[in-house]
Amino acid sequence: MKINQQFNSINEFHEFSNLPKPEHPLVSLIDYSLVHYPEEYSNIKWVQNFYSIGLKRNVSKKFNYGQQPYDFEEGVLSLVAPQQVIHIEIDQNAEADPSGWLLLIHPDFLWNTPLAKKMKKYDFFGYAVNEALFLSEKEENMMVDIFKNIQREYSSNIDKFTQSIIVAQIELLLNYTDRFYERQFITRQITNHKVLSQLEELLNDYFNSEEIINKSIPSVTEVANQLNVTPNYLSSLLKVITGQSTQQHIHNRLIEKAKERLSTTELSVSEIAYELGFEYPASFNKLFKKKVNLSPLEFRNTFN
Repeated sequence: MKINQQFNSINEFHEFSNLPKPEHPLVSLIDYSLVHYPEEYSNIKWVQNFYSIGLKRNVSKKFNYGQQPYDFEEGVLSLVAPQQVIHIEIDQNAEADPSGWLLLIHPDFLWNTPLAKKMKKYDFFGYAVNEALFLSEKEENMMVDIFKNIQREYSSNIDKFTQSIIVAQIELLLNYTDRFYERQFITRQITNHKVLSQLEELLNDYFNSEEIINKSIPSVTEVANQLNVTPNYLSSLLKVITGQSTQQHIHNRLIEKAKERLSTTELSVSEIAYELGFEYPASFNKLFKKKVNLSPLEFRNTFN
């Protein structure tokens, strides 16, 4: 049975998952082995109005991250921002016992703190549902320690220091997550270089197509969608591997094609601009000069 659900509060998620009422209305650490979704539902899609950071193992549910499905035999960290859609298929006959932790943080808890604005700058919340973060045992233990520090703080007597201490722990958790994602980009070289190869192939097909004049310049979002990753994740990955963003890769390939057309054809600069998908030749001129330090005409004249 399928269900579409929206959780506006952490308490609503607790009720749906057959958990006790949360100790704090705006932040909650959940032992994932205690989460029990209604048995009649095998396919659940929901939108939540709070952040979730999940460290899970042996979960009898189907999650897809990026280009391949992953199991939860290893420690896997997934991060979801408010208003992102989560889709879970549950295997009710699975024998494995799920375990792990799920930290829920309502945006209201961060209100009027520097972290409230900084949350939007953490790229991994943009690609959390596309690429899981695999943790070593040491890394996993570090994250669990921070989870439990947060739980101890909101479970004790709440005073004027409680919020600032918990927010500091959340920021520490996210900074470690940033570091571990950077490590994963480097250590998963085979998978990452496969994505780079697929990107190069995709751009080759576009710029070598005879119908290029009828197409617009591919956007970062379009490219990422074809590679089955999010725009933020793709750019983060490429920056680690090559030092350049997705947009820079697209522009570099475009400039290569422009140089080829300028040096081997008699087409005007405007004709080449339209051929490459620019709506306005002035935009092409501006980008070309920025990349080459010469205008298109100046570049062409170097061949005369």
